[in-house]
Amino acid sequence: MNIRRVPFDHPDAVKLNDEVQAEYHERYGDGGDATVLEPSDFLPPRGVYLIAYDETDRPVATGGWRSQDENGEGNRDGDAELKRMFVVRDMRGRGLARRMLAELETDARAAGRIRMVLETGTEQPEAIALYTATGYEPCTKFGYYREFDSSRCFAKPLGL
Repeated sequence: MNIRRVPFDHPDAVKLNDEVQAEYHERYGDGGDATVLEPSDFLPPRGVYLIAYDETDRPVATGGWRSQDENGEGNRDGDAELKRMFVVRDMRGRGLARRMLAELETDARAAGRIRMVLETGTEQPEAIALYTATGYEPCTKFGYYREFDSSRCFAKPLGL
C-alpha cells in the first residue's frame, strides 16, 4: 500500500467520500453524514487527509483528522477528530483500516494533538470493533451527532 497526503477536495478523495456517504445512507437511511467538513480542516498542521492506493494506483482506503479544541460541543483542547475512515468493500479484512488509523495517530501526535476522538454509530459494528481493539474507549459524546441515540464516541490519548 502506498499512503499519500492529499487535499480533502482531491478527485480521489471526493470519489471515496461519495462511496462512504452512500454506505452511511445504506446503514442509517439518512442521506449520509451531515457533519460539515471543509478542505481547509485537513491542512497541516491542523489536520491531514490520507488515501491508500493499491499496486495499480487505485484509491482503496481513506481517512483524515482535523484539529478540535474546546467548542461547546464536547471537544477538549488538543483533540484530533478522526473523519472519513473508509476502506472499499473488496479490500476489507486486510488490515488497511488499522494501518490508516496508525498513520493518522502518528501524524496527529507529531502535530501536537493530545487525544484522538471519533464518532461512529451503532450500525457500524466493524468500526467499533476496530477502535476498541486499538485502545479507544467510550468518551463524552461530541459533535454534530452527540444527541443521537445511535451515536457512539470514543477517545484515545496520543501520549506525546
